[in-house]
Amino acid sequence: MSLPDPTRERRLKLLIIVPHPDDEVYGASGTLMTYLDAGEPCGLVTLTRGEAGRTLGLCDTPEELARMREVELAAALDTIGLTRDPGSVFEHHTFPDKYLQDQPLDALTGVAREAITRLNPEIVLTFPPNGSNGHPDHVTTHRAVKAAWDSLPDGERPRLWYYASDTPPENEALRAAWLPPTVRHDVTAYVTRKLQAIGCHRSQALSTVDFLRKFPERITEETFHELS
Repeated sequence: MSLPDPTRERRLKLLIIVPHPDDEVYGASGTLMTYLDAGEPCGLVTLTRGEAGRTLGLCDTPEELARMREVELAAALDTIGLTRDPGSVFEHHTFPDKYLQDQPLDALTGVAREAITRLNPEIVLTFPPNGSNGHPDHVTTHRAVKAAWDSLPDGERPRLWYYASDTPPENEALRAAWLPPTVRHDVTAYVTRKLQAIGCHRSQALSTVDFLRKFPERITEETFHELS
């Protein structure tokens, strides 16, 4: 593999590509805040509006939920500081939530490849091959981002990170594709703002409870697997 071209300027430190509003906050918001506070711009590409998620009685229709989740995501990104940073980037697409696997993979790969090529990040972060929890949108996003990364010339590929946990999945099929963490970030200094950002996603309260119950250690330490 050839080395990255040292003359090619990196525009972003970290680019996150995920399917849903809130996928950015649980496992990477402390890392985002660390980089942003160090003056290193970051980016987020969210592929759906999250209209197929649980409403918790807060709204009545998928369109209402989509609008609510857009507001929640805007509040979370403001808390994180990404949308207040002039060098950072946020892009929100409208692929159908819960049905990414039914979309042409080439279209999703094209979105990921275009963003990576244009924004030229040092690191791209997405879901691992098993989607962390097997969610089909997570798995499909992994496939699209990995295909985009594979399509780039060696010297133009960023580092590729996946969300990773020290705790293997209970499900045997998911466990077979589990990748352990190889990168660790202590984000204790940002825990108050991280919890505030998580709390912005009100409609995802059950997801928050599940995350806190299963992975409490990942509130203060964010862990990733770097593809070698």
